[in-house]
Amino acid sequence: MKTDMQLKADVTDELAWDPAINAASIGVMVKDGVVTLSGHLDTFGEKHAVERAVRRVEGVRGIALELDVKLAAEHKRSDSEIAQAAASALRLNSMVPEGKVQIEVENGWVTLTGEVDWRYQLVRAEQCIRPLAGVRGLYNRITIKPRASSKDVGAQITAALTRQALREARHITIEVEGGVVTLWGKVHSLAERDAAVGAAFSAHGVSRVVDKLEVGS
Repeated sequence: MKTDMQLKADVTDELAWDPAINAASIGVMVKDGVVTLSGHLDTFGEKHAVERAVRRVEGVRGIALELDVKLAAEHKRSDSEIAQAAASALRLNSMVPEGKVQIEVENGWVTLTGEVDWRYQLVRAEQCIRPLAGVRGLYNRITIKPRASSKDVGAQITAALTRQALREARHITIEVEGGVVTLWGKVHSLAERDAAVGAAFSAHGVSRVVDKLEVGS
């Protein structure tokens, strides 16, 4: 198990290694495996890149993002310009069903609403918005239409966890009610937690995943 000092060094190196991140503007603190990041970033896309980078580091038990997005002059846009750019980005992406996602923008914060059939459509809609100039933050309130029975969903998730050789698959308890899946148990890292949650979301008809997994040694 890594010490907090080792984990801080690994996180710092990972941030510096990622070309999408200005690591010099980010402070890193680690306590009991939980990483706290502070500082100011130029774009919302960079903030997301920072979170992804930290999640890649083995041994991270949790992340606290105390990062502010302060747009540089060249990245600033009006809410109307952001909304138009967002609408165009969604329209041009073939994986986002046309007419299913609505956009609202206020003070640079984008809110997505609507209902889709699959989680990948929800995720792709979000991915379209993050890199747009002027975006300061994003609320993804798109819902997924429930379809399958609880028994089918549980079986799909269990099979997916086994296929992906998740080390703690047998220790994860899956509860399904309607389209809502709750995961219980313990995993070794954030990467394993993300894999389990991703597998649950990929099951047909899952509209929400309640993550009660614990990250520990």
